[in-house]
Formats: sequence, C-alpha cells, structure tokens
Amino acid sequence: MAAVTTPIGIRNHGGGNVVYKSSLFGNKLAEMRRSSLCVALCGNPTIQCVASEPRAKGKAADSSDTSKNIKPIANPAADDASSVASNIKYHAEYTPTFSPLKFDIQKAYAATAESVRDNLILRWNETYKYFHQTNPKHIHYLSMEFLQGRALSNAVGNLELRDAYGAALQKFGFDLEEVYEQEPDAALGNGGLGRLASCFLDSLATLNYPAWGYGLRYKYGLFHQKITKEGQEEVAEKWLELGHPWEVVRNDIVYPIKFFGKTVEGYNGKKEWVGGEDIQVVAYDVPIPGYQTKNTISLRLWQTRAPAEEFNLEAFNKGEHDAAAHVLNNAEKICFVLYPGDETEEGKALRLKQQYVLCSASLQDIIARFKERSLASGGGKVNWDSFPSKVAIQMNDTHPTLSAPELMRILLDVEDLSWDQAWQITQATVAYTNHTVLPEALEKWPLDIFRKLLPRHFEIIERIDSEFIEQIVSSKKFEAEELEATIHSMRILHNFDIPSNLKALLPSSTPPPAPTPVKSSGKKEESDASKSAQKKTTSVEQKPKTVRMANLCVVAAHTVNGVAAIHSEIVKDEVFNDFYKLWPHKFQNKTNGVTPRRWLRFCNPELSNVITKWLGSEEWVLNTDKLAGLKKYADDKQLHREWFQAKRKNKVKLAAYVKERTGYTISPDALFDIQVKRIHEYKRQLLNILGVIHRYKQMKEMSAKERKEKFVPRVSMFGGKAFATYTQAKRIVKLITDVAATVNNDPEIGDLMKVIFVPDYNVSVAEILIPASELSEHISTAGMEASGTSNMKFSMNGCVLIGTLDGANVEIRDEVGEENFFLFGARAEEIVGLREERKQGKFKPSPEFEVVKKFIRSGVFGTYDYDPLIGSLEGNDGFGRGDYFLVGKDFPSYIKAQEAVDEAYRDMDRWTKMSIMNTAGSSFFSSDRTIRQYAQDIWGIKPHPLS
Repeated sequence: MAAVTTPIGIRNHGGGNVVYKSSLFGNKLAEMRRSSLCVALCGNPTIQCVASEPRAKGKAADSSDTSKNIKPIANPAADDASSVASNIKYHAEYTPTFSPLKFDIQKAYAATAESVRDNLILRWNETYKYFHQTNPKHIHYLSMEFLQGRALSNAVGNLELRDAYGAALQKFGFDLEEVYEQEPDAALGNGGLGRLASCFLDSLATLNYPAWGYGLRYKYGLFHQKITKEGQEEVAEKWLELGHPWEVVRNDIVYPIKFFGKTVEGYNGKKEWVGGEDIQVVAYDVPIPGYQTKNTISLRLWQTRAPAEEFNLEAFNKGEHDAAAHVLNNAEKICFVLYPGDETEEGKALRLKQQYVLCSASLQDIIARFKERSLASGGGKVNWDSFPSKVAIQMNDTHPTLSAPELMRILLDVEDLSWDQAWQITQATVAYTNHTVLPEALEKWPLDIFRKLLPRHFEIIERIDSEFIEQIVSSKKFEAEELEATIHSMRILHNFDIPSNLKALLPSSTPPPAPTPVKSSGKKEESDASKSAQKKTTSVEQKPKTVRMANLCVVAAHTVNGVAAIHSEIVKDEVFNDFYKLWPHKFQNKTNGVTPRRWLRFCNPELSNVITKWLGSEEWVLNTDKLAGLKKYADDKQLHREWFQAKRKNKVKLAAYVKERTGYTISPDALFDIQVKRIHEYKRQLLNILGVIHRYKQMKEMSAKERKEKFVPRVSMFGGKAFATYTQAKRIVKLITDVAATVNNDPEIGDLMKVIFVPDYNVSVAEILIPASELSEHISTAGMEASGTSNMKFSMNGCVLIGTLDGANVEIRDEVGEENFFLFGARAEEIVGLREERKQGKFKPSPEFEVVKKFIRSGVFGTYDYDPLIGSLEGNDGFGRGDYFLVGKDFPSYIKAQEAVDEAYRDMDRWTKMSIMNTAGSSFFSSDRTIRQYAQDIWGIKPHPLS
C-alpha cells in the first residue's frame, strides 16, 4: 500500500503493471483492493494507475479550426450536438458577459448556460400559459432557504441532453464536466432545510404538479467558509460576482412592503396601516425543470430595494453621501445575508424584516395571480370563498409564519372581508411543516421589536390569540385546575396576562399558572446548547414578553406535519402535546425524501449505470420502487465486482478533490468514513472526533504489526459550517483541524489513518463526497434530529450508515435491514431520564472517555485552549456543563460500533452486499413519494402535465 509521501504522478503497484487475475471477489481485503484498482479505473487489466491528481482546468484540446466552422445560430429548441454548438456560439457572441477576444472556459460556461436556459424558457412559458388557462390549484412553497446546487448539470440531466451538450462542447475543445465546475453554487441556503426545499421543487416539476417556490435572493448568502490554522473563518459569498445566468428579473413584478408606522381606524371601523418605512421588492425567477416532462415551474426570489426618489439628491450634493443613500441601503441590506446574527436588537429586527418580506411579497403575488385568474374566469367578480380551492401555502419551518397574519391583513384591510371569512380562508389555506424539536429553533420574537416593526400584524395576532384562548376554554379537553397553566403554555403571546374578559371564563378554582422555564430566544443555528440550558433555569419572574411563532403556526394551519416517523410522534407527544389533545386531526407525518435524479442518477453515473444494467432499464429514476429489484442479486459476485469498481472510481475522484482542496493525500485503499452536515452540538461531530482520537491513541500505543492487524485503514472526513456566532461549534471545527494536522503528518501512522475537514461544504461538494462514501455518520443525540436527508442520500448511494435511532435513521434501518446498519447509543425515550441521572451525579464516564479528554488536554494536538469544549462534557449541570448531548454516555457504545465496522469491512463480500442492500432499500426515501403524500393528504392538488 502506498505511503502518504508517495509523489503524485504515475504509480505502479508492486513495482510493475497489475493484472486482475482473481476469480473470486474474495475476503482478502488488501490483495483484492490492490489488484482491482486498475480495472476499477477503466476496465483495462494492464493499464498503470495514476494517483489522485486533478486534471488541469481549461481547454481539453486545441480545436480552434473546428470551432471556426460553427455558425452562431439562435435555436432555443436545440437538442443535437450541431444545433447546440451553434446556439452556444450564438450566445458567446450575441449575449456577451465576457470580452469578445477570448473564448475561455468561463465564457463557455456562460454561453452554455444561456443555451440551456433558452430551452427551459420555451417549456417554462408553455407551462405558465397552460396553468393560467386551466387555472388548477397550486401549491406555494415558502422557505427561507433553497439550497439549489449547480443548475447547469441538473438542467442538462433533466432535459436528457447530456450527450448533445457534451459533444457540442467538445467541438470547442471543452469537457462538459469541467464546464459544470465553473458554476458557483447559488448561496441561497445552509443545510438540510434548504436542500429539502430544492428536492421538493424538483419532484413537483417532475410529477407535473402546479407549484411555485418562494424565497429571498441573498446577495452574500450565509458565508464562504475558509479553514485556516485558527479554524473556521467566514467571508462573504461571491456567487453573484460574475452574474447568475439562470435568473430572469421580472421588472413588472414589484410590490410595496411597509415597516413601522401605526394603524388608524376609519369612520367605517376599517383599519389602515400608515406611516413608517416603505420599500419595494422585485421578482427574480429561476426555472425548475422536471425530468422526462415539459413541465417547468418557478422559484421566485425576492430582492429588496427602495424607489429611486428615495435617494436624497440634495443631501448627496451637499456632501452628505451616506445620509443621501440611507433609505436605499436600509432596503437593500435586508437581502444581503442569510440568517444575520441576532445577538443584538438590530440583528433581531433584520431577521424579522427578512421573514416579513418573504411572506408579504409572496402573499401579494399569490393573491394578485388568484384575482387575475378569477376575474378572467368568473365574470369579472372575485369569489374569495374559492381561494382555498385554488391556493395552498406550505410554511417550511417557522420562518414563513407571518404568512398567516399577512394573509389576514390583506383580506381584512385591502379586500374588505369580514374577520370570520378571512380567518376561515386563512386556516383552510395555510399548512405548517415542523423541522425541529430544539427549543431555540421554535422562534420567539420580543414583543417590543415585533410590535414596533409590524404594528398591524400584532393587532391581528392579539385577536387570534384571544379567540384561541376562548377555544381552549370551550373545548372542555383540559382539567379545570390546570386550565390557566395550559393556556399560558399554549397561547401565542407568551408571558402576557390573560385579558380580564377571558379570565372571567375560567373556573374560579383555577390556581395561578405554575412557573415555567423561559426557553432560549428565536434563533436557529447559532445558539450553544449550554446557553439554552442556562436560559431554562432563568426565573420566570423576568417574564420577557414574546410572540411564539411555532404556536401561531399550529393555531393558524389546517395541518401540522413532522418529517420522520419518530419526529412526528415527538411533535405530538412532547413539543405540541396540548395542541394535539385539542386538534388531533391536524397532525400528520410526512417523512422527508431526496430527489433520485440529482442524488443518484446525475451525481453518481458510475453506480447508476450498474443499477440500470442489472435492473434492465432506467425506470428506477422515476420509480425508485424498482431499486428493490437489486435485492435478488445481492449475493451475485459479478454484481459485487461491478459495484465495487463503480465505488472505487468515485473514491479516486474524491481523493483527487481532497488533494486539490486540502493538500492532503489520501489512499483510495482506505475506508472512506464521512460526516457532513451543519456543525452543531446535537449532531455530535464532537463524538466522532473523540472516537478518532481514541483510535489514534490506541494506534500510537501499538507496534506497526499490531496496528495493521487490529485496524482497517480509514479516512475520517468532516464537512459543514458552524454558524458565525456559535462559539462551541467553531471550537469543534478547530479540534477536528488540529487533529488532522497531527495525524496526517505522523509517519508512524501513514495511510492507516487520515483526518480531513473539507472546507465550504455545499451541494456540489456533496455530489463528490456522497458517491465515494462507504460509511456515513448520523450520530445525533436520539430524539433531537427531526429527520435528516443526508442519511437518505448516503444510503441511496450504497453507503452503510452508523447512527442512533434518531430522525429518519429509524426508517432507513427498517428499510435496508438491521444487519446493514451499525446501531449504537441511547434511545429517545431514555434521554430525559439520563439527563436527570446526570444532574443527580449518578453518571460515571467510561475510563476510555476520560483518557481521550486527558489526551486532548496534554497538548498533543496543539496549544489551543480546549477547556471550554472539554469542560462542557464534565460536571452534572449548569451553564456549559453537564454533557447535555450525552456524548460521554454514548461513547462506549459508539466505540463498539466502530469496531464492528472494522470487522465487517475486512470481509468485502459482506460489505459490498451491505452496500447493495442500502441502495435497494432506499426507494421509500425519494422526494417523489413525499410530494405525492403532501399533494394528496395536505395540499389537495393533482398532476397537470403539459401534452
């Protein structure tokens, strides 16, 4: 096996060319891997192997003579190599975004994207016209995040034009894959929430459902992550720097947005919101193509701005330049950054502004389209009672909660409907997906900020809250002696006194409400668990008044769904238990899914080709139930050989990427163990790296011979972003990179162990990592991960999972088989009791766990002060203490599971069968299945395909 210091370039195995001679896909791991590398790469049994060096970017060949003969001809419907090449050249010359004197690879990308967009626009316009004429019910999916990934590769794949575009670009001397790589990921999301939204749009288009996606056009995204010797550093994303060819600005779609001001009541009792700060939003549309269908739907992104007249020309000419542009800058900054830090009052106000912009702009747009179509088909009159039969709105988490009061505001104040009619329409239209059980993610906004920024909405919410209290009382579903406490726990306005007219409805025997801990503020990614734990002990005497967005969602929505079976039960039994008692019919489960197009067919062509060969067709791309057909071949040695070779090609590709991005050389002979997701204490990247350190310490205490006998070579890879103000998460990133610097440069260990942190994890990085993965870690504290979707992507790509019974892991394990999943850790129902035992001082950590902590503190990984991080795993209770996420409790079980991984990986027949069974069992986790369930059970929409 090659050492880490092997020079990049041609590499012979065993000193010469390798011939694949083995007739058995046998159990001798090292021998089998050495002999199969060459055939895995290209099928040639005698070719030499090259190490993991990326190819130089740029022209594939000098083909200037050939390209000169291509005429620039506009042809939006181009679908063969010649017409595609002409259309690309047309855009290179007549839709210029780069100088005319060169045709380099960036210009090739821009021209190719314009060419593909032409084709999409034809379908897009047809789809819109068809929906406008037939006026079916639409689903409108509102989300603060859409993590789209590269649009070019997805569009070419969905249009089934890969061969045509590949051949066309070869005429110019470019490789299609290299052209794909020129596109930056759109910085419109962070993690699973945004990627789920994008998978859903793909499935909605593919299944021909009438749909719109709505989000914000963030200029700088979340942040671009750099990994330095200091750990994670954040810089602004530059995804829009060279333009974004996939968006179409709709200059005729502009809506007003108001903040601050006050409400006044007219002579007829009608409320009007006046004064304050007025801005505008303009629509930027992105086409979302379906697979094997003409249907192409829209993702509409809103960009904030101020009217030109708000620029104070007089002040500017006086030299007061900042003051002159104050209003413009205030408007534009709303869409600068995804999830701006909200440690300050200004930060909280900016986040709330973002959420209101999303909701108000989207609702105004939805209503304008409803009225236009209603007037066209209804004899010039709008039938508002038909609104829920034409419009469904899905709130993706609590960020779009303001959709409900904003819909009420428009119906009441603009359209002059009665309160009862408006509320009936709102409740029949709006549905809510809960994505978390974490208290800090169930957003709450401080009263002062909310009432000041959105005075009319606060009035509407006050009335909703008041009527909801009446419902609680009249329901007779709660014990009289607990009624007042129940009201305080359920109502939307938290720590408010019950109005006197409503208090009179309560039984006189009702005692005052029991003190309840005040949970952490409405922040999602950035809060330390230790801060949350501290806030739980804060005295209720402080009584900060807040507006609870999750409670408003449940009250306003006709349906509330969780995103995995176990999560939906936790939602009913714990998070919203009282609401479930009141409205059991509202609650459903819709287990998440991922699109098999992007996450298997397009990102993993090697394995996809094997699947298609053995299943006999590509029907599985649209009907993943067909994947189950692989089960009958799970023991076939020829399938094992082809499966292994496909996986090996992906591993070599990933090794090249790692070398390019990190400078570290990793061996494709090693087990690729990958954990990629947002860095958070509950996701327990800390448990993973502590396990790595335990493994490393064991190796250091053994002889070279003992190491090789006990351990399978392994590369442990991490990726993900820690929120900029989430200090503990950033400490975890720092520890991982410090361990990597030590382990990867240890000559005694060599290729037996490598640790890699892949910087700036995003969709495009995932498309390289996931196909190459062999083991993936989904090790959150049980009961805390709502679902996860990366676990589905890994399993679909033949990766074996190690994890707890949390989120979708439970269902994945059921589908793929217990023997094909490495399980460890405490169960969800045990967590509360284990935390209580810890508080009582009854927990005794394992000796191995104590040794690992001591090893870190010894300074072997550098001089950084890890006491705050390690200290969070110690003590029994309190701020930054008590091991809230049970890392120490699950550590011994985790280590045993990792030992079982090593044992299984030594038997390549067994491991390959496990890999096949994961793909074969992944059919349930297609987003197509999820969307069909939403469409039938929640939205009431039907497919509407173009002919």
